[in-house]
Amino acid sequence: MPAAPASLDRPDRYAPVAMALRTAALVNALADPAAGPRAITEVLLAHGEPPPATVAPEDLPPLRAAAARFREVFAATTADGAAALLNPLLAAHTGPLRLTTHHGTTPWHPHLDADDDAPWTPWFLASGSLALTLLLWERQAPPGRTCAATRCGTVFVAHGSGPERRYCSRRCATRERVAAHRARTAAAPGAG
Repeated sequence: MPAAPASLDRPDRYAPVAMALRTAALVNALADPAAGPRAITEVLLAHGEPPPATVAPEDLPPLRAAAARFREVFAATTADGAAALLNPLLAAHTGPLRLTTHHGTTPWHPHLDADDDAPWTPWFLASGSLALTLLLWERQAPPGRTCAATRCGTVFVAHGSGPERRYCSRRCATRERVAAHRARTAAAPGAG
């Protein structure tokens, strides 16, 4: 049996959680005004987009606008709030659901954008909306969060079992705990 093309080696990149993780990574990368086309292309490649995945400078303004819309979804604190933000995105940016293999170069997977070669922004809005919708549907909870750390703002996908995450990383959680401890210690009677 012939070897599968490299792009077929990662069919998991089409799983809803993987698509949502890619959406969060793009939202975070696009929040950095210094992030240029190369940085965004690297995020796409790191999340399984097959080469040549090339973002052009003119792609950045509409991608940043789309990322801002998704940031609002990640900031929603309830399923109702997230759904109220996702429904207009789905209505405006998704077309008929169709299956594609990109002419045999990928595993079968759903697309909601106009065609296999849609520009980056329509693709991002369609695939990100689908991913976050599927997570909300599956969990009946917001699909993600914004880090609760005072100086962070990173969005992350809320997945897995265990208690609800408030921070994007252990580093942010530790910084917040240390800052709270220092504030309590400084405010204690006799401190100083």
